[in-house]
Amino acid sequence: QVQLVESGGGLVQPGGSLRLSCAASGSIFSILTMGWYRQAPGKQRELVATITGGGTTNYADSVKGRFTISRDNTQKTVYLQMNGLKPEDTAVYYCRADRAGWTNGYWGQGTQVTVSS
Repeated sequence: QVQLVESGGGLVQPGGSLRLSCAASGSIFSILTMGWYRQAPGKQRELVATITGGGTTNYADSVKGRFTISRDNTQKTVYLQMNGLKPEDTAVYYCRADRAGWTNGYWGQGTQVTVSS
């Protein structure tokens, strides 16, 4: 029932910045835990960051200090501000919505982030 649409990906040089957005449908956004995940070619999908409805955040060690996840419950949107981008950040980034009691979360379609000179 939850639909997610990511945007903001693109090509950026090393050291640059991008902000990803994920717009969600539905009336329960404020109580969902939202997350960003990424998957590089030939690699397993990995967690990047999560944020609870109450604003508690969690980050992968590889992005701590560089990425910031935030949300706007009025706009039903979650953001990922990415600074100091590195080539190893290149991946398809997926937005996810989750909630206690759900067996599986909902996924967006993904947005490509490419960090290259």
